[in-house]
Amino acid sequence: MLHTIDTIRLSEKQKQQLIRLKSKTGIENWNVLCRWALCMSLAEDSVPPFEEIPSDSNVEMTWKVFAGEYSDVYLAVLREAYQKQSAQLEGVHFGDFVKLHLSRGISYSLPRSI
Repeated sequence: MLHTIDTIRLSEKQKQQLIRLKSKTGIENWNVLCRWALCMSLAEDSVPPFEEIPSDSNVEMTWKVFAGEYSDVYLAVLREAYQKQSAQLEGVHFGDFVKLHLSRGISYSLPRSI
């Protein structure tokens, strides 16, 4: 089965975390911060903990905006990670898998003083 992503929608909690991160780093673009967060989580060998992540903020971006010119590379890395980790996340669909990694990465990205 070929897994794809159309849209990335953030939770209100993630939005607030990214607002703080934007103010600390000076990086203005949601997509850049989210890409970094995703990569930070994917760099871990462990599976992110399962949690229900609502899409309850007004921050939304297409996959092309989120991933930029390397969207095919990000998608391939995510597919490989999903294939390796999905057995440990029984019943978690690809889209939710991406949300879990993004959420964990955003929480990793916050400076400890925040």
